[in-house]
Amino acid sequence: MLNCKQATQMLSEKLDRPLSTKEKLNLGVHTSMCSSCRQFGKQMQELRFISKRYTKGENESNK
Repeated sequence: MLNCKQATQMLSEKLDRPLSTKEKLNLGVHTSMCSSCRQFGKQMQELRFISKRYTKGENESNK
């Protein structure tokens, strides 16, 4: 089973590359039991979404 440090690393990697089936399973088990890591994952996704929106807005205003 993953510890929180490994889980947060994997949650970060999940945004940049597809996880293997084993990684998804291990991460799913950990986040189902760990509300802190579950919250971290949600926050990472939200930050990614906000960054993309900001970058798009910046590119559109430069035209």
